[in-house]
Amino acid sequence: MKSRRYAVVDVFTEQPLLGNPVAVVLDADGLDTTAMQAIANWTNLSETTFVLPPTNDEADYQLRIFTPRSELAFAGHPTLGSAHAILEHGLIRPKEHGRFIQQSPIGLVDVSIGEVQSRRITLRLPPATTRALEQADIAELELIFGCKGRIVTPPLVVNVGAVWTVLHLPDAASVLALQPDLARLAEFERRLGVTGVTAFGSHTSGDIAIEVRTFAPSCGVNEDPVCGSGNGSVAVFRWVNGLMPALGLDYVAAQGQRVGRDGRVHVSIGADGTVRLGGSCVTCVLGTLSV
Repeated sequence: MKSRRYAVVDVFTEQPLLGNPVAVVLDADGLDTTAMQAIANWTNLSETTFVLPPTNDEADYQLRIFTPRSELAFAGHPTLGSAHAILEHGLIRPKEHGRFIQQSPIGLVDVSIGEVQSRRITLRLPPATTRALEQADIAELELIFGCKGRIVTPPLVVNVGAVWTVLHLPDAASVLALQPDLARLAEFERRLGVTGVTAFGSHTSGDIAIEVRTFAPSCGVNEDPVCGSGNGSVAVFRWVNGLMPALGLDYVAAQGQRVGRDGRVHVSIGADGTVRLGGSCVTCVLGTLSV
């Protein structure tokens, strides 16, 4: 048994308890995959991460990410929250312009420190692939979410390491009203080989551009409070479908209202489709894990 430094970081918020927590095991060397999965199941958060020495010379550290049931090749809020904890513990020193490199199963992920006062950290989304859904699958999705005739743009499966089916609804109110059949959704996810479904709709006024909700019951996460990869997939969806100005778009998404959170995700889509997303982070728990 070994004492390992452990933190829980709230991501996409400046105030504790309003974002999406990620458990971070900072001294994960010596833990095998079975042990990591057991710890992730025990913390029972949407994701638990494990910080390891890099095996790629270009990387500053290696990160493995687990839901309570499985490992992910990449995820947004765990990347940002883990980077926050690593920096807070002085485990790495950022390069020029506050940049550092995370090694993940999906590849190398570019991360940077932004506004120090707001504790904002930003990542560049890994290259995405997309595919359309069959008409029968769209019909099934409409039944699961009770949104028949209300889908604005045909859904896409967007793979950024985590694989999200993106659902575009008419407005924020439609998104907030969703009550999916979670058991049926879990079967849908397993059949299509996707992580889950991320739905979004526009706000008509104010500083918040869109409302987002993310569901992944097949991974043991009925509703993710604030999902980085889900928001990144929405950004890819908007770019692929031409739902943004030709020169690119910066916007803020809100997520978490229906589960008692108030997350804010800052998204930037370049004219070439490059997506960067980030948010503020705050540490809520510091301690040791004896495993």
